[in-house]
Amino acid sequence: MTTSTALPRQSYVPAPVPQDAVDRIVAAALAEDAPWGDITSELLVPVEARASAVLTAREPGIFCGTQVIEAAFRLASAQTSVQFPVRDGESFEAGTVLAEISGPARAVLTGERVALNLAQRLSGIATLTAAFVAQAAGTSARITDTRKTTPGLRILERHAVRCGGGHNHRFSLSDAVMAKDNHLALLAAGNMDLGQALAAAKAGLPHTVHFEVEVDRLDQIEAALAGGADTVLLDNFSPADLRRGVELIGGRALTEASGNVRLETVAEIAATGVDLISAGALTHSVRALDLGLDLR
Repeated sequence: MTTSTALPRQSYVPAPVPQDAVDRIVAAALAEDAPWGDITSELLVPVEARASAVLTAREPGIFCGTQVIEAAFRLASAQTSVQFPVRDGESFEAGTVLAEISGPARAVLTGERVALNLAQRLSGIATLTAAFVAQAAGTSARITDTRKTTPGLRILERHAVRCGGGHNHRFSLSDAVMAKDNHLALLAAGNMDLGQALAAAKAGLPHTVHFEVEVDRLDQIEAALAGGADTVLLDNFSPADLRRGVELIGGRALTEASGNVRLETVAEIAATGVDLISAGALTHSVRALDLGLDLR
């Protein structure tokens, strides 16, 4: 993954994650990491000792993690203070100080690993997303995430995608209808015309619920449109077939490309004219960014 010259210089500043959600995730991580306290720090570090530390980037990237870093040290001790020279969504170079922490030394040491683990992963997602967005620049395609997230961390990982300039797909199975290949196979087993079956299903939905249908062949597109699809997901199509699919749909629904979406392929996919490109790689195959926390 390229993380230097390909990175955009602009900043993306998405809305923060609800703080109660952040605190629940971070509290669980701290309980996992120090279920009965940090016995090393309690043995070696006097209770009255204080320390300051800096979080420094060891490689360039896009930052994401202010809320989890602040929560990790605050929940370790309410007496800690964290300042952020760099905001979520801002790009940085190697050597940049991303956060400055001060407070009881034991708390700084206890919160260090949880803060680093989360910030490194989220910054890795933001950085990779920014690289995808840069590859799609100059087209109308939006880069979106998928539900292929780390269990329990979805709300944070989706925020990281937004920090990288990407967009979010449905959050959960409860948010929108997405009729995928297995759903369509079950409908076909009922010996009903696919377009009619989809239309009958959509008739029972409130008008506010988005209806997306996945197809894996060009000859399924008309049935998806007849069924009332708001978005047609073109799954694992070649670039030539994506371009043909966009032409066949002709603006009657949004078009989404999915499958085989990698940093090496996304520019060609974006050039086909699709509206959306969903990439599971943004969250399921990301590399944690190299950040370090050092006591002063």
